[in-house]
Formats: sequence, C-alpha cells, structure tokens
Amino acid sequence: MLHLTIPAREYYDENTNEFIQIKEQTLTMEHSLISLSKWEAKWKKPFLSKERKSPEEVLDYLRCMTIGREVDPLVYRSISQENVDSVVEYINDPMTATIITDLTPRTGRNRIVTSEVIYYWMIAQNIPPEYEKWHLNRLMTLIKVCSIENNPNKKKMSRSEIARQNHALNAARRAKYRTKG
Repeated sequence: MLHLTIPAREYYDENTNEFIQIKEQTLTMEHSLISLSKWEAKWKKPFLSKERKSPEEVLDYLRCMTIGREVDPLVYRSISQENVDSVVEYINDPMTATIITDLTPRTGRNRIVTSEVIYYWMIAQNIPPEYEKWHLNRLMTLIKVCSIENNPNKKKMSRSEIARQNHALNAARRAKYRTKG
C-alpha cells in the first residue's frame, strides 16, 4: 500500500473565471488486480503491455489505484513529478524476496496479459479471489510459484545448469556487496 500526500494548491479555472482551492490530501493507493481490472474495463486495452500510455491514461490508472474514501478529482491535477516517481517505484517493487530461475525455455514472450488472463491463472492454480488485492508483482510471483510447485514433470537441473546458476548468483552477490570473492 502506498500513501501519497498531495499538497494544497490553487488553480485558476478559465472556463468559470474563478480561483479553485484544493486542500492537501493523502491518497491511499494499491497496485492490484482490482485496479488493473478497473483501468482495462475503461480503456479496453491491456495495461501491462509495452505500449506507451498517454498522460490521461496514466492519471486514470492513479485514480484506479486509489482506495478508500471519495477523492476530489481536482486533487489529481496537483500530483507532482515526485509523486509520480514514488508511484512508479512502488509499481516496480517486487514486494517479495522470492527469486524464480526459469528451468524451462521461455515461450510466448509477446503474449498479451490482461486481467482476465491473470484471473484465469488464479483459478487454474486454486488461488483464492481475495488475493486480487495483493500488490500485482507479488501476486504474479505467487502464480509462478504455484505453477512450478504443481508441475508434475519438474525438470532436474544438470550439473552445468547448477554451476551456471551458482556462478550468476555469486556474481550478483559480489556486485551487491562490492567484494572480490
């Protein structure tokens, strides 16, 4: 869950020729399957695609992420670039310590993933619908873990695959901790 404090501001509305006061407000936001579904229902296209979003679409996703009480729509006009950066950082956070190393070749990389596809994966993996409120990255990790654990044909790694994986993990740790070995 993300809490954004939007500062108070004053705007001049050219249509009505008057000043509009916007009070400081704290928004509570959640990047979840619910917010994704709301956005896709309105825009009729996948949010998780690599297609660039218009400023209006991005702002609308922030509205879809907002949970709790009603928010004055003008508050979203006061969102600063710093606020947007916080939201992007929050969306990109994996929200888990789980790391999945693919044991099988990747297929369907260009597959379009919509909220309905994610709901299907949840149903296929017997994941309860309450999990739709989880941070989306954490939910996707859970789906991958369930898929791996439920796979009856678990492929054992060869010695060379294990050595490559360990070499990559050790290199990452050396880089993280800035050590030589």
